[in-house]
Amino acid sequence: MWEDWISLGYLLSASLFIFGLKNLGHPKTAPRGNMLGATGMAVAIITTIFEMNLVDEGIIGWELIISGLLIGSVIGYIMAVRVEMTGMPELVALFNGFGGAASALVALSESWSYIYESNTVPTGLDLTVIYVAAGLSALVGWMTLTGSILAMYKLKGGVTIFGKWFRTPTWGPSWLNYIKIVLFFSILLFIYLSLNDPTNVTFLWAIIIMSCILGLLLVLPIGGADMPVVVSLLNSLSGIAAAFTGFIISNSVLIVAGSLVGASGLILTFIMCKAMNRTLMDVLFKSFGGTEKETLTRTKVGADSEEVAMMIDGAQKVIIVPGYGMAVSQCQHQVKEFADLLKEKFGTEVKFAIHPVAGRMPGHMNVLLAEANVPYDQLIEMDEINQEFPECDMAVIIGANDTCNPAARSGEGPLAGMPIIDADKARSVVIIKRSLSVGYAGVDNDLFYEDKTMMLFGDGKVMMNSLNSAIKEI
Repeated sequence: MWEDWISLGYLLSASLFIFGLKNLGHPKTAPRGNMLGATGMAVAIITTIFEMNLVDEGIIGWELIISGLLIGSVIGYIMAVRVEMTGMPELVALFNGFGGAASALVALSESWSYIYESNTVPTGLDLTVIYVAAGLSALVGWMTLTGSILAMYKLKGGVTIFGKWFRTPTWGPSWLNYIKIVLFFSILLFIYLSLNDPTNVTFLWAIIIMSCILGLLLVLPIGGADMPVVVSLLNSLSGIAAAFTGFIISNSVLIVAGSLVGASGLILTFIMCKAMNRTLMDVLFKSFGGTEKETLTRTKVGADSEEVAMMIDGAQKVIIVPGYGMAVSQCQHQVKEFADLLKEKFGTEVKFAIHPVAGRMPGHMNVLLAEANVPYDQLIEMDEINQEFPECDMAVIIGANDTCNPAARSGEGPLAGMPIIDADKARSVVIIKRSLSVGYAGVDNDLFYEDKTMMLFGDGKVMMNSLNSAIKEI
């Protein structure tokens, strides 16, 4: 009887995960999707507790479970409250790592019970399933943890140690790829050997250490322009690790949830790769926009806010192109005020052009603008908005560089073939940026120097406040 109710609980949990994932596909329904997913996890936890108490031998160590829940909840709450919107990509990367670590620790616990606690080692097919799942969970889990931590520091730009700032390196000579391949197949070999000697401690620690090193080596060569792809891939890996863990502990809902996260993350990864016109193999094994940056030889005289405000006065249609610079300066609220001023004062049609890989994580610009209460129907994806630029009076670019660099159409260099926002096709262009410096791809942007382009040099928030004040005075 109880088995039927437990199966029903797992089915309900899996259904909530699926519907939650479906709702996460659109910004307007994303909050509901988040709540459905959280509810599904709560149902899964409650069902598992009931299963262990009513069907199995009961839970041993309630105090450890409750302590873990309380400590984890407090840490998670503090991190979520303290994080700035600009730090959200780093937090997402770190949470991916935590997910991978949790799965890897379950795999370690299972192996540990046979090695150090003298539990009866399974035989036959059970041994193969449990040890292959545990080995693959350890491989993916530890690799996700170390890769995610490095990705977090790459997104931060570096780390402060004893008051001194150390920049996170991007290093990836071609011969490093052979080391990755050797490490990967060596781990698979140790997983195979562990089937014949399940209690061998050397095999266990070899898998853990090599998986950690592999995670670092996978992320180390990847440049900042590819970080949205990396974050999405690490999210997928954390789900795959959870699915493997489900096989270890024979938990169907964990298999379903992990598979959903893994599949959706992988789909998003390929969408990100397509948006950059790159394959996943190129991202993982070819560094993008490494350390070689073009030397700037041209100059551009900056405009002022009053001049730009006068130009905007006659514009009937304005398209705003947000980039990572908007996130750094945290000026999304000023950008929202700017859009509202244009509509209220001049009756201007205002839209936002969203590049799929703008920022440091998938949907970064959508998250920032949603936080500023920009209407969802004004956020237009690149493929749809590009056809509107030829009839646009002004494109206002805020902190974007590579995503609107015409050099991508040349077929040469790091940006070759990457789809971009066609801001250069607008009748006039305003770019708010601290300087003429190149983006992560290291390619100078010809758009900066065109006659129709006006540069507003300075911090995004400062310049947006100045521009809004100038518009109000007209």
